Formats: sequence, C-alpha cells, structure tokens
Amino acid sequence: MFFGHFDSRIKPSVLYYSKRMIVFAPFPGIAPVYCNLFGLMRESDRIWFPPNHIFKLQQPASESLHFRIRYYFPGWYNSGNSLYAHRYGVSKGTESPVMDDCVMAYHFFQSRSDFLSGWVHIPVSHEAQEECLGMAVLDMMRLAKESNQSPVDIYNYTSYKSFLPRCMQSRIQEYNILTRKRIRYRFKKFIQQFSECKATVCNLKLKYLMSLEMLLPSLYSQRFQVTDLSAREVTIVVMGNTGIQWSKGKEEEGELQTYCDFPEVIDISIKQANKEGSVESRIVTLTRQDNQILELEFHSLPEALSFVSLVDGYYRLVADAHHYLCKEVAPPRLLECIESYCHGPVSMEFTIGKLRRSGNHQGLYILRCSPRDYDKYFISFVVGHETMVDYKHCQIVKTESGEYSLSGAKRSFSSLRELLHCYQKEALRTDGYTFQLTSCCSPNKSNLVVCRNNQGADIPLSPSLHKHNISQMVFHKIRKEDLVINESLGQGTFTKIFCGVRKELGDYGEIHQIDVVIKILDKAHRNYSESFFEAASMMSQLSHKHILLNYGVCVCGNENMMVQEYGKFGSLDTYLKKNKSCVNITWKLEVAKQLSWAMHYLEDKSLIHGNVCAKNVLLIRKEDRMTGSLPFIKLSDPGISITVLPKEVLVERIPWVPPECIENPQNLSLATDKWGFGTTLWEICSGGDKPLSTLDCSKKNLFYEDRHQLPAPKWTELANLINSCMDYEPSHRPSFRAIIRDLNSLFIQDYELLVESDMVPNRTRGFGFPWASESQDLAQFEERHLIFLKQLGKGNFGSVEMCRYDPLQDSTGEVVAVKKLQHSTAEHLRDFEREIEILKSLQHENIVKYKGVCYSAGRRNLRLIMEYLPYGSLRDYLIKHKHRFDSNKLLHYASQICKGMDYLATKRYIHRDLATRNILVESEMRVKIGDFGLTKVLPQDKEYYTVREPGESPIFWYAPESLTESKFSVGSDVWSFGVVLYELFTYGDKNCSPPAVFMDKMGNEKQGQMIVYHLIDLLKQGYRLPAPDNCPKEIEKIMTECWSNDPRLRPTFKSLIHSVETVRDSNDG
Repeated sequence: MFFGHFDSRIKPSVLYYSKRMIVFAPFPGIAPVYCNLFGLMRESDRIWFPPNHIFKLQQPASESLHFRIRYYFPGWYNSGNSLYAHRYGVSKGTESPVMDDCVMAYHFFQSRSDFLSGWVHIPVSHEAQEECLGMAVLDMMRLAKESNQSPVDIYNYTSYKSFLPRCMQSRIQEYNILTRKRIRYRFKKFIQQFSECKATVCNLKLKYLMSLEMLLPSLYSQRFQVTDLSAREVTIVVMGNTGIQWSKGKEEEGELQTYCDFPEVIDISIKQANKEGSVESRIVTLTRQDNQILELEFHSLPEALSFVSLVDGYYRLVADAHHYLCKEVAPPRLLECIESYCHGPVSMEFTIGKLRRSGNHQGLYILRCSPRDYDKYFISFVVGHETMVDYKHCQIVKTESGEYSLSGAKRSFSSLRELLHCYQKEALRTDGYTFQLTSCCSPNKSNLVVCRNNQGADIPLSPSLHKHNISQMVFHKIRKEDLVINESLGQGTFTKIFCGVRKELGDYGEIHQIDVVIKILDKAHRNYSESFFEAASMMSQLSHKHILLNYGVCVCGNENMMVQEYGKFGSLDTYLKKNKSCVNITWKLEVAKQLSWAMHYLEDKSLIHGNVCAKNVLLIRKEDRMTGSLPFIKLSDPGISITVLPKEVLVERIPWVPPECIENPQNLSLATDKWGFGTTLWEICSGGDKPLSTLDCSKKNLFYEDRHQLPAPKWTELANLINSCMDYEPSHRPSFRAIIRDLNSLFIQDYELLVESDMVPNRTRGFGFPWASESQDLAQFEERHLIFLKQLGKGNFGSVEMCRYDPLQDSTGEVVAVKKLQHSTAEHLRDFEREIEILKSLQHENIVKYKGVCYSAGRRNLRLIMEYLPYGSLRDYLIKHKHRFDSNKLLHYASQICKGMDYLATKRYIHRDLATRNILVESEMRVKIGDFGLTKVLPQDKEYYTVREPGESPIFWYAPESLTESKFSVGSDVWSFGVVLYELFTYGDKNCSPPAVFMDKMGNEKQGQMIVYHLIDLLKQGYRLPAPDNCPKEIEKIMTECWSNDPRLRPTFKSLIHSVETVRDSNDG
C-alpha cells in the first residue's frame, strides 16, 4: 500500500511490519502543512522510502520503520537573523516558522535520540565534551520542568551521564577518578546555578537543538556513496541550505563543491545501469537548469530512489509545492492534486487573498486541501456583488471507501475531478447563496514554500510584456555600409528576407565577415515599425544557445532592417516536409526538447515570445548518424506582436494563437507560448504538416468556440502532453519545466522502440563535473573555434569581445564574453593569470560566471572566457534607462552588489575596483560583479593588504588609507560601495560622477600626482560626495557610514545587506 501519514505519540515512533497489514493515520497535532517534512526510513540500512512506495508484506522477518523528519533547514529557529528560513507569507509580516511547536517537539526527540544513541559521529575534543555537558544541563532542566521537579532532584536520582552520548559516556569513564569527580562537581554546580531559570520547556528544547546544530552541522545532511560513469567513487551530500554538493572519493576525503541548488534542477530520471550486467545498480540522471547533466550510478534501486525522493522533496519545499521532478517518486496525493488543480493545505488568508487578486468575479473558485484534516478539502469561492463581497468555503470529505462528497450532500464521486466536473454543470447552494463553478484558480506559490533567506513575501504579479517606446529599446545599431545584401530568401508576412554579409573592423584593422539574414520591413507595413523594433530589442537582450542571435538593426532612410544569425538549413517545417522519410521519432523528440529549453529560458525571465511555430524554428545543424551528431535548432524572433495585428490575421493563425488571444489580443501571457509550443509539437510529430490548413476562417473560429482539440498522435503520453499544453484554461497549461520533464520521460521508456530499426549511435553525455574527462579540460577553449561577433569594450590594458565558441563550426556554439590583453608583457600576463584564478574560484549568483581560458599557439597570448551578459555595464544601463528606475530598483541592485561583495569577503578577497562600470547587468532584476583585475587575497595573518606595485588606480573610489598608505581591506571595499551607492542614485550621470565632483572642488587645473595630494587633503578635511538629488535620507546615512575615516567604524557587507533591504522594505510598506 502507499504510505502517507502516520499514527504516533509525540515522540518519534518505530513502526513494524511483518505478515500483518500496516495502516498509517495522521499524527495527532501534526498539521498537513508540515507533513512534507517527514519521511519513512528503514532502520536496518537507513534507506528512506519514496512517498509512493508500495509495501509488500510477505517477508517472514519483522522490519522496523522510523517515521522521521527528513527535510531540514538549518537556522530555521533564528527569527532574529535576516537570513533565517521561514514559510512564505501572503504579505510582509505574515511569514510563519518552518515548524510549529508540535513538529519542533517531534524534531527535538528525534534529534536527541540520534545524539544519545550514537547514530552520528561526535568529534573527540575538549570543546565537544564541554558542549555535550552543556546540552545535558539543558536536557535535565527540560525534564525537570516537564515532571514538575527541581533540576537538583533529577540530578540526585538520575546519572548525568544518561544525558550524554554513549561515546562521551565511555570517554568520561576512561578518565581517572579525580577527573570524573571534577566533571560531576562542575555539572552539579551548573544544575544548582540554573535551577531557578525561568525558561519554558519549548525554549529549552530550542536551545538544545541550536547547540546540537552548532556541534554537529552534518547531522542534517544526507550522504550517498556513488560512482561516476568512469567507476570513480564520488560522495554526494544533500542539505536543505546548500543544495546538492559533491566531493571525490569517500566521505570526509575531499572538499565539498556545490553542484547546484534545488530550484536549478529541471528533471531527474532513473534507469538500469547495465542491461547485460547487474540488475541492482541504477543510473540517476539529474538535468540542471543550464541543460548540464549529472549522471550517477547507485548500487541499488532503493538507494537511487532514496536520493531522488530527497531532492524531489526539497524542490517542492523551496521552489514549487505543486511540481515533481521524477514520476518514479511522485507522491500519489500530489498527482491527484495536480490532476484536479487542487492547492495543498494553504491557509484561508492565502485563499481569500488570491481570490481577491484574481478579481473576485462570479464563478471563480479555489480547490484546496484542509490545513487541519488530512482527508478533507474545501472549495472556496466568491459570493455577493462588488461592495458586498463575501467568501464561502464548502467542505469536501473523503470517505473510508476513498470516495469524495460535499459535506451535507448525498452524492459521492470516485475522484475530486469527477466531483468538480459535476458541480461545474450544476449550481451549489449554501447559506442562501447559489453558486456555479466556472473558473478555477490554479495552484502557484503559497505558504507551503519555505524561503531560506530574506526573500520578499509578497505574492509576485503575473508577468506581462511592458510596452516601451522606441527610445527605451535596446539594440545594436548597424551602419548600412557594413552590410552586403545578397539573394532573397523569401517573403515573410510583413518583411522581405535576404541572406547577406555583415562586415566589422577588428582590433588590429582586420575585417571580419559574417553571413547573416537581413529582414527588411515592407514599406507597406511601416505602421508596424515600433513592434518590429520591439522584437529586435527583445532578441538583442537574449543569450541562449537555442535562441537565434540578433546582431542589431539598421535604419537607412525609409528602410528598417533586422540583422540576424544565418540559419543554414532553413525553417523546421520546411525541413521536415523535405525529409519525412529519414526523420525518425528520436530526431523529432530531440528537436522538441531543444525548443522546450529555449522556451523555459524565456519563461524563467518572464518574457513572452508570442509566435512559437515550426516556421519560426530554424535548423542550424543537421543530424549526422555516422558521428552521432544530433540536429540543432534555434528559435527565431516573433516578428510583429499579435497585440497590434488585425483580427483577421489572428484568426488565420489559428491554432498557433491561443483562444484567449483571439478573444482579446491583450490577453497575451506566458501561457500563450505554452499553447504555441503544443501546436508546434504537433507540427513536429506530423512531419511539418500544418494543422487546420484546409479550414477557412469561420470554421477555425468554430474550432475554438466548440473547444475542439487537434487530432491526437497514437502515442498516448505524447498526446497527453500536447493536449495539456493546449488546454483552453490558460492557468492549467504546464510550465516548461514540467514539459521538459515529460519530454525526457518519453526518451527513457522503451528507447529501442523510439528509434525503430535505424538506431542512432549512443550520445556521449558528460558526467557534469569538470574532472570527468581527464583527456580534455572542459574549461580549455581552442582559439580556432572562437568566432568573433562584436567588440563590447576596450581599455588601456585589455578589451572584451562578444564571441561564439563554435567547436563544431556550424553556428551551434554558445555566445560568450572574451577578455584579452592589449599588451602581453610578462607582468601583465602574470596579473591576468591571477585575475583568472580568482574568477575561477568564485561561484555566486551576483558574480560574473567563469567559463574557461583560451591560449593562442605557443601560449603567447591568453584569453579569459566568461558568460555573456547582453545588457552591459550598470553605469551605461543606468544612463540609458534612468526613467525606468525608482529607488526600490536601485536598492535591489545595491542589495545584490552587497551580497556578491559579502561572498568575496568570506573568501578573503578584496576587489579594489568596485564601481558601476564594473557591475554587469544580466537582466532587469539581476546584476553581477565583474572585472577582478585589481583583486587581491588577504594574507592569513592580516586583515589588510599593502599594494606595492605601481599602476593606474580608480582613486576617486578609494578610501583614505588606500590613498595614503596603499592599504586595502574589506573596509576599503565598503568605502567603494558607498561611492557605488552614490553612482546609483545619480543614475551614472557623468556630470555628477565622482571624478567630476572632486575635480570641480579641487580645480580642474590639477594634474598628475597633485590630484592625489589634493584629494587626500579634501578627504582629511571631511569633504565627501554630496547627497544626490531625491536620495532617501536613510541611504545618505548609509553612504556616510561607508565613508568613515576609520575603517573599523565602517559597516560590514553583511550588515549593509540588512540595512539596504530594510530601507527597501520600508519603501514597500
């Protein structure tokens, strides 16, 4: 049977099964919202069962099972810490603890049992012994309060050693008698000293747990001994606050490195390791958000399921409570809720808030699990009109036979979905109100999600396209003389398409020529110019290997041109039609999966494409079965937005345009792309055929009005996926994360049947670790495969270019940023190598990502390969988009910069060149620290670094001690951060820049070293940069604190995070 919820006293239970049936019921006091913290573990080998495990009760021997808290978030109890874990709230101040008192008590007894029984290794040291004795004092006081006795009475009739771990008892027993008496005497003195302590039982338990967490942080991690595909041993460590980590070798042997956090996981699959070998071992494939995979071999299926269910459970806790990563471990109750669009046990406050935000319109309802009872549900809906709105909650009860019925009603149903289907046709009557279920609010982020830091609690608004005028658009402008227009490639709906060549001048006067596609907006459609440029702007700001690169636009007279990457093999629908006989099922699934990755990238950034179809997907590389090379596609631009197109054009595009956009094009949303993807998937499966091509516009309208579906493929799972994408209710369409998971599952099952008789050579799939292949360093880039695209910036010592790394030489490579030296002297090369090693060691979401290095022939030149961030520097971004920023957005950037700098400080790095010109913009919501050319590592014995080598320095960002003594520290970086705050609130205005302000104060005639002398003098006199116009007083205060003369009086970056976010939160309020 399936296990779900279990019966026990307050202390952790041991459950047994032999030849009798086990029946698990809910724990008294443990509410459903906390049940997903628990799991069932077998005592003999400490293997955890997945939540859908079916017990077979034929074994002759009894087996003990432990119902335990499995999912844990260190520091959850620390409400005074801004980074503490908490449950998501409907608004600021409504967050709730990860555990309530009942669950905390259960956790206390579980942890105490593990601690005392010796299930965990305790370090042999004097410090550990003292900590254990302190915890024993807490435990004895707790027992005294629970039994209404004094701690001294407990001490007199109970040995204090019984409150210590077994290993510590044995160690104390080995001491000589004098030492044992001294320990006992000290223990008694503590008991007497704290006997009048007023702490409650709950507080004593919390203090005990806090001490245990400090003593044994590894107690809350779960470790797995696995091998990679080269049979090398690997230790995988999973923890609630750090995600998935790994190290070479067995436990404790290697330094842990982070592989990914739980929200970064897209999909997990399990398959048999070797069909010709052992049937026990299993390969677990974990797919990351950046499409990198991790393949691990577990010794048995139970071990593999234990690992997968752990990651899957943590994902639901921290990312999406209504999603599963692997169907093999998906909880049956979750599958039922997904099928019926049922929320989990969300609070009534959340339910009413969501109905209110959804418009409070008649017929709107939410189906949710009861937050108190395990076998009860509620339908919550709106009654009344406008000013007289009320909310009703009808209870649904699950009977012992497994059927569902509304409280007070005689009819029962086999499933929630069947019950809803019935009452969508019949009216409900309650308290004098009549109600019809017409529109369901689908589940999304709720109080079921655990936030592990100080993320905002407000429910996010639905993403939408922002309408920008042309002056707000971002794209590269290309001169007409740099383009050569060649032969025509055809005619688009509103454009003429040509192939051509783009010429660009390199660093040393060389001319680079790139084949391009040039789309010229037809002069007859110049009224669509703004939408045409909007599409070009959106594409220019995207960087993904499955999205077509947009080089920029060219405006010449009356001609508006979009210049794009050249797709050698044309559109997908045309290629499918031409090659129907040689394109097999695996080819089609691979192309569909690549497209889903592109769509996931857009969904993750809340960007809407709006015109997903096979003709807008270009084939960049053909399949080569001899070498095992797979087809490679890219999604092209959406063209003119459907929001400005006439109704007749939209109707012609049925079934690619979803029904809600036919009704009103302003309904464009992320769900629009899911419908378009479903239609495109149908096109791919049918070999490029166009659905409904024989119907006229009136019949296409009827197709939607009657809610028809496209003819389904014979493959049931594929048909279900297409139909779920093309659900007439937009909120019911799956996320692209779920679509990728479901597409991957199609690859896993009956793989031989998918490829039919023409088997494609096995894919060479990387393990996902940098050391997986000893024959080739994955971070080494070959110079001949770096394809220059354009220059991003140039300075005195180096330049940065946008390139594509294209090892297959077929335009399928990733776009990267490449930094190279202008002068390759030994000194410059040494400094550059140091910068590379520093960036290589950094892994933080607010620090630019290192990808690798590239050496020229003979290793005479070196290039640094980094991720490409299309928005450029924060300074330029602020100048271009000043009108789009309020103080909250600026504080959002400031907070992220602080987090990145705090991470650097923990690694003992000092940046020394923190300025907005060195902050890069990934998206409107994220910035990253870059340029580590001046970064230094603090000595182990000092908290500052003295720079002795000469060089150009950003003196107007430097602290006084850096200018006078060349001393740099975290405190001097804090000074620079104060200047960055100033730059943010002056929006990068060059007239107000630090150099301009200081030079104006000193006199512009100052030159050379005299500038430094006068700057030092000004700072000593107490002169500081003036407060920017409209700068909040709180931010001005933070700047002033950063600019304290004494580095010791400046705030830390950790405290700055709190200060900045406090100001931002107060603005929200």
